[in-house]
Amino acid sequence: MKKTNTSVTKITVFFIFLLVLVVGYYAYLSGTHRTEQQEAVMSEIDTALSRNLENNYPSTPKEVVKYYNDLMKCFYNEDCTEEELQELGKKSLQLFDEKLRENNEEESYLIRLQGEVQNYKNNKRKITSVSLASSTNVDYYTADGYSFARISCGYTMTENGKKSSTAMVYLLRRDDNRRWKIYGWETADQLNSKLEQTDNN
Repeated sequence: MKKTNTSVTKITVFFIFLLVLVVGYYAYLSGTHRTEQQEAVMSEIDTALSRNLENNYPSTPKEVVKYYNDLMKCFYNEDCTEEELQELGKKSLQLFDEKLRENNEEESYLIRLQGEVQNYKNNKRKITSVSLASSTNVDYYTADGYSFARISCGYTMTENGKKSSTAMVYLLRRDDNRRWKIYGWETADQLNSKLEQTDNN
């Protein structure tokens, strides 16, 4: 009887040990998966911030607007810390033409950006998709001795569960270093209205 009881005890201890191992391994895997998910959420911000615009500036108007959209998605879709938002905002200013920067002094721009981001959060607003025109659909022209490029971009957004879409037209100007900088933007409706007024005049 003693031998039988000893055998049963050993088997029971073995199975308990095995169960602890299985539960522990499952908990480890679950924790690793959560960590990977957290890293994936942060990777959008990390990727945007890791770009060195001095050495790796976007080479085409489309690439400039694409990177600007990446920054905007980080602003409005990700949970940025205040420090990250400041750094992302400074990155976006590096894409602006000097004329646009004159109207967006760094400190006031960053304060305004923080308010806009908070407004997005309060209204549960997110950019769900971005559709940037192809490189072949960029409108290039020259004016006042400068090279300009115009490119359209469509946005789909959600606000409190409701979808909406808008189209923006970005205007870029090439600077003395041959870098395309964002000169300004407006909605496609605003641009079309201006063009109609010009045609009528």
